Formats: sequence, C-alpha cells, structure tokens
Amino acid sequence: MHVAMASRKSPQTNRDSGDKYSVLLPTYNERENLPLIVWLLVKYFGESGYDYEIIVIDDGSPDGTLEVAEQLQKIYGKDRILLRPRAKKLGLGTAYIHGVKHATGNFIFIMDADLSHHPKFIPEFIQKQREANYDLVSSTRYAGNGGVYGWDLRRKLISRGANFLTQVLLRPNASDLTGSFRLYKKKVLENLVERCVSKGYVFQMEMIVRARQLNYTVGEVPISFVDRVYGESKLGGNEILSFVKGLLTLFATT
Repeated sequence: MHVAMASRKSPQTNRDSGDKYSVLLPTYNERENLPLIVWLLVKYFGESGYDYEIIVIDDGSPDGTLEVAEQLQKIYGKDRILLRPRAKKLGLGTAYIHGVKHATGNFIFIMDADLSHHPKFIPEFIQKQREANYDLVSSTRYAGNGGVYGWDLRRKLISRGANFLTQVLLRPNASDLTGSFRLYKKKVLENLVERCVSKGYVFQMEMIVRARQLNYTVGEVPISFVDRVYGESKLGGNEILSFVKGLLTLFATT
C-alpha cells in the first residue's frame, strides 16, 4: 500500500521532500552509450519529479567520451550534468571517492554507463529505500523477477559461479553481490568507500560485506540486466583471476 501511494506522488511533492539524488557515472570509452544513458536518466528523474544531478567521471577515454559529455552538459545544463574527469584509469573505487566529493545530493546512485542498468528502475530503488529507511538498496539479478539478458553461457557461468563462491565463503545475506547498480545514503557510501581495500570487480562485493559488518540495512530491487549494446565488455581472463584472488583475500581478512 505504501509503495502504491508513493507511485502516485506528484512531481512537485517529490521535489519538496528535500532529498536530492546524485548519480555517479564512471566512464571509459562510452561515447556511444553516454548520450542514451543520460537521456534516460533525465527522462525518468523528470517523470518522477525527484531532484537530481549526474556526475560523469571519465578516466581519460581515448574515444572522445569526455567531448560527448561536454556536449551533453550544454544540452541539459551544468546544474544537471557535472563533469569531473581524471587523467587516466585509476579504478572504480577511487572513481566513487572522487565523485562523492563533488556530489551535492544526500543520496548517491552508482550504476554503469553502458546501458546494462536501465534508469527505469530508479523510482523502484527510491521507493524501496523509503519503505524501511534502508542505508543502501542494491540491485539483484538472482531474486524475484530479476534476470540477465544478452549473455552467452560463459558469462552466465562466471557470474553465477562468482556469486555462489561469495555466498559460500562470506555469507553476506544478500542475493547478488557483484551487481553495481545501487542506491546509498551519502554518509554510508563515504564510510564504506573509506574502509574498502579491494579493486576491480571485488570492490562491489566488499561494499556489501562491509555494510553487513557495520550493521547497515540493505534492501534489494530485482532488475533486468542487459548486456552492453555498444563497445566491448571489460571482463577478461585477468579480471577473473583478480576476482578470485580478491575474494580469497577478503575471506581471509573479514
């Protein structure tokens, strides 16, 4: 009943709630995807009436992603699109640290810029967070009506295997540890990022594990994950090996 009532709020009521949502978009070679993901974010935030800003953190993309972001800023305005580029790839964790420093929202969304995370789920994240004042809300591909589309058998096995190993070793009490579409209270994200030591794909998993250790409350929203439309996946053999090493390190130190 509460969710149904939340969905009927007028845009003005949502703006008057006092909450502001900062979306962190780390990018590397996403010039084809960035215009569409930004358009979708503007569309769904605009329709729901929540106050927002989109922070693009480009790590020196050689394909001209930053130039595209500059054009988007001219279209949508500097109050909506903030550009906080870095000279080179420095890792996902440091991208979030960098983005949070510039965020003016009291809530932070993190998501991929490659269209695998659809902004249509954003209102669901916000409603779920408000249901129980969750400290963070994480997407799940493995519960409810969540799912994965566009992956070959290899990718599915890797993802399922990684999630299974994590559940066995760390028992985090969450159904999807490696997803990177989440909503955090800003203070919670700041605290977790400071404590996390992992790099790459293990980083997202450690964030959930640390959250449980600190007794933060975690809600979940089922999503449909769709493989990237443009560009190449950044998941390769080296990343898989690094994930396994990072998982074992996390197991030994938590």
